[in-house]
Amino acid sequence: MDQTIINAVIGGFGAALAFILKVVWEGLRELQKADVELASKLSEVQLLVAGNYVKREDLESSVKALFAKLDKIEDKLDKKADRL
Repeated sequence: MDQTIINAVIGGFGAALAFILKVVWEGLRELQKADVELASKLSEVQLLVAGNYVKREDLESSVKALFAKLDKIEDKLDKKADRL
């Protein structure tokens, strides 16, 4: 074989390998960008979730109102039971 043919074949393999590595490298960069975007979105969601808890005062007032209603129902049931 002539040295020129061998050099051309090796050059072709090198070019093909370089193309494949370039495609893989670009794909890796795109995945890294997508990872950064997802991480930022996740941190935004974490902030939203952490900021929307029920406040203690709101919960206590709701529970007091609920128990007041239940006490009224209990009193009515006791009056109804006394009539029988």
